Amino acid sequence: MANFLAFLMLVSFWVSFISGQNPGLEAPYRIHTLFSVECQNYFDWQTVGFMHSFKKAQQPGPVTRLLSCTEEEKKNYKGMDLAPTLEVPSMSRHPKTGDWYPAINKPAGIVHWLKHSKDAQSTDWVVILDADMILRGPIIPWELGAENGHPVAAYYGYLIGCDNILAKMHTKHPELCDKVGGLLAMHIDDLRVLAPLWLSKTEEVREDRAHWGTNITGDIYGTGWISEMYGYSFGAAEAGLRHKINDNLMIYPGYTPQPGVEPILLHYGLPFSVGNWSFSKLEHHEDGIVYECGRLFPEPPYPREIKLMEPDPNKRRALFLNIECINTMNEGLLLQHARNGCPKPKWSKYLSFLKSKTFAKLTQPKLLTPPRMQTEVAKEVKEIDEPIKPYPKIHTLFSTECTTYFDWQTVGLMHSFHLSGQPGNITRLLSCTDEDLKQYKGHDLAPTHYVPSMSRHPLTGDWYPAINKPAAVVHWLNHVNVDAEYIVILDADMILRGPITPWEFKAARGRPVSTPYEYLIGCDNELAKLHTRHPEACDKVGGVIIMHIDDLREFALLWLLKTEEVRADKAHYATNITGDIYESGWISEMYGYSFGAAELKLRHLISNEILIYPGYVPEPDVKYRVFHYGLEFKVGNWSFDKAKWREVDMVNKCWATFPDPPDPSTLEQTDENELQRDLLSIECARTLNEALRLHHKRRNCPDPTALSNPALDTTKDIANSRKVGRFSKTDDIESNPVPRNHSQESSKPKVRDGLFSTLRFWIILLWVFSGVGFILVMLAMCSGYTSKGSSKGKSNKSRRRSYTGFLKTNARDRQGRKSDASL
Repeated sequence: MANFLAFLMLVSFWVSFISGQNPGLEAPYRIHTLFSVECQNYFDWQTVGFMHSFKKAQQPGPVTRLLSCTEEEKKNYKGMDLAPTLEVPSMSRHPKTGDWYPAINKPAGIVHWLKHSKDAQSTDWVVILDADMILRGPIIPWELGAENGHPVAAYYGYLIGCDNILAKMHTKHPELCDKVGGLLAMHIDDLRVLAPLWLSKTEEVREDRAHWGTNITGDIYGTGWISEMYGYSFGAAEAGLRHKINDNLMIYPGYTPQPGVEPILLHYGLPFSVGNWSFSKLEHHEDGIVYECGRLFPEPPYPREIKLMEPDPNKRRALFLNIECINTMNEGLLLQHARNGCPKPKWSKYLSFLKSKTFAKLTQPKLLTPPRMQTEVAKEVKEIDEPIKPYPKIHTLFSTECTTYFDWQTVGLMHSFHLSGQPGNITRLLSCTDEDLKQYKGHDLAPTHYVPSMSRHPLTGDWYPAINKPAAVVHWLNHVNVDAEYIVILDADMILRGPITPWEFKAARGRPVSTPYEYLIGCDNELAKLHTRHPEACDKVGGVIIMHIDDLREFALLWLLKTEEVRADKAHYATNITGDIYESGWISEMYGYSFGAAELKLRHLISNEILIYPGYVPEPDVKYRVFHYGLEFKVGNWSFDKAKWREVDMVNKCWATFPDPPDPSTLEQTDENELQRDLLSIECARTLNEALRLHHKRRNCPDPTALSNPALDTTKDIANSRKVGRFSKTDDIESNPVPRNHSQESSKPKVRDGLFSTLRFWIILLWVFSGVGFILVMLAMCSGYTSKGSSKGKSNKSRRRSYTGFLKTNARDRQGRKSDASL
């Protein structure tokens, strides 16, 4: 009997192992995981990666791939055996409207599964994921806090339609609209109610073309592509579901995880990079890598290389996540090729690493830990009316205008925002005239709130673009339902190096945090006495601002009004009063901020550890969070001055980048202060160039080594880069606030379009010599014919024919064509 029981236990172990379950993680309830795909190579390699990670993560319960295909697609489809599959009729082309929208297959596939799958009758909990995800550990709904009526989901903060007219139009309960997606874990009973609403609301939002604008949906392309996501949120609101939002479980490779948090889901929907290596799923849209023996994605750097590459522990963790994502996919491809009957691949260092104990240890399942439950616990506490939460929500703002000058700054800031680990969402406040907007091309560069331009004051006619900053903040507060507790305000000409959080820098209600601007001497003299009732409360601050939302609501209008007031006070523009070396009133907006805050007696905590200007010597052991490249900075003979790139279109011309800074290995090591200063300057410039390269890559710019393309020529931009506008003397002062002598050395833009590549140079040279040679031969022929006169014409004709037979042939061809034409 004992032997029989032992046999049964052994059989049970192997059954659970084969089904993908960990005997030590046996689930008290039945879980089923779903993901949706189409009949394409693009989804096949994602399926291979997903299924391999599903097994490695030891996710409990079965998994089903919802495969949406047309009958025509199925005839040639090769991937039926890649995963347990339920075939779903394709709705990519809507059967009624004819609209092409493949994303609708996700809710349509789930509705089909609920109706036609026996598994749906024997399931308690459902986990819904996307194909472009890698699991790092088991996702167990009840351990995350999911319960009936309260699914668990990841935070998708860009779904701003939950806060505006979109939600009011498409759900009767806009107050229940949650900005969620990506990871969904819910009870089967909730899914039965939600699924048909999810589908119908997707159709409804998709048809509402009048509200596809970025300022309404948050969709940077303005094409209605995220209608399915809104379909989910609006459908859940209709069903009365309130989500427990967990922002710690899922991360995009390329983003920096929060300290102490170990994500268990990688969503590689965006491009990411490690050093010079990068990966973007869109580059593999037609890739048949699953069916090509021996082919893997390009190998990333090894872990030991990353340890040398990045000294910051948290950024190093982010790079490890990046390589883990691609290495897990490549490991899955190796196993799939073996299942396909491919021959054993040749030995390589990379294959040896993928089969090593080191890699197995790095990718062992990550179990749920308390830090990953922080957000969920906070939601639980909130629901029982105890408003205690570990960290408040943050929203970051920056102000720009409709010019390419601000566009390349936006590209740099957005790139660094994603790398920095800055919590919460970010919004660009874009101030433009209606005429500007007609010509503007940069709508998709950042989540954007559009603001009427006040560059030309509507009442006074004064030209002062800097006023757009406070005006835009006022407009945003009055037109957006803000769900953040703290607002971080930056300038466009900044690069984030790390998170700027109120809890780290001790911001509080009535106590904003900012950085020192000591040149605002007007706080100490008659200027403050003229423009505020509380000159003693005037703080010399600016650049980076961390402020409680309630303070900002009280303060923003005063900021705008005081800016107008100081700007109109031309009698006090003098340098000895304002500190403005140009005496033009250009820093009126900065005084508007300080005087407005003084009116409310908002006293700032002033931190010297947040911001540094590249070119300045850093304080020892300070980890600055922001580069403010408002001033020219140099490293040896190399220099960068943003003002010299005012008229250069770095964003819309393929592969345009700034001149590369020197290699750090070439720097002098004798003076430690100068070395650290130069290393920071190089980091700032490299980050800008990296942002531009990734931007051009996302725009599908052609191979930079290809032959010439007139659209890539930026010589006109270079020629015009020194144009001077109406305020050439002052138009850059607001972001260059510290008085300093500016070098006249010019940096020319470097455009990597292969214009002078070696091959192309020799081809052009060959054309030139061929043309010149041909002209010389023809001149010789003509001069010879003329000099010998008509007396030898007949003789010359015969002689000419002897070496110009091709002319005769061409003449005969032309005569033949004339005869054909006459017929």
